[in-house]
Amino acid sequence: MQMDWFPLWLSLEVATIATALSAFAGVWLAWLLANRMFPGKDVVDAVTALPLALPPTVLGYYLLTVLGRNSWIGRAWENITGSPIVFTASAAVIAAMLHAIPLLVKSTRAALESVDHDFERAGRSLGASEWRVFWRISLPLARRPLAAATALAFARSLGDFGATLMIAGDIPGRTQTAAVAVFDAVESGNTAAARWMVLAISAITILLVFLSNRLERRRHA
Repeated sequence: MQMDWFPLWLSLEVATIATALSAFAGVWLAWLLANRMFPGKDVVDAVTALPLALPPTVLGYYLLTVLGRNSWIGRAWENITGSPIVFTASAAVIAAMLHAIPLLVKSTRAALESVDHDFERAGRSLGASEWRVFWRISLPLARRPLAAATALAFARSLGDFGATLMIAGDIPGRTQTAAVAVFDAVESGNTAAARWMVLAISAITILLVFLSNRLERRRHA
């Protein structure tokens, strides 16, 4: 039987894009929460962590409500691109980001808060801007935990199921990711396809977790 590897390649593509976008947004938000006091900071922190606690189907419902064709965001996207955002690969990226960003924010914030702030104060005393202090001092000192968090975020994006199924759907050759393909294969009794897909996802995830653990150990060493 010929194995259809499209869902795995799509998942890898979705996870790569989602992790890259999440790293950009997550690091900025983590820095903001770690270094600034502002009204509503606790609310922002709680909302950021919410996807880790809510059921995936609830997250999927929120995404459908916010990004569906009846929402202003959905209508604006369709006016600009000519197609709806739901039931596309872009929707799968958004669903994956919803789980990746909280992991990156929590881990990166903890890393930035544990940085020796004497180095940052020394940089500021020499006239460095906040951006330069962050880019040249804070970020290099936190690079190992950030890399470990990025690896875990990629693994989490790779295996998203509930929210992805609700907002991106299950369209073979278009939006069917690896996790959704496993569900489909089991439902249809195609155990061989499910087995190979599960093994592939498990191997990639084990490698990413191993890499994350190595980075964390080197940080503490």
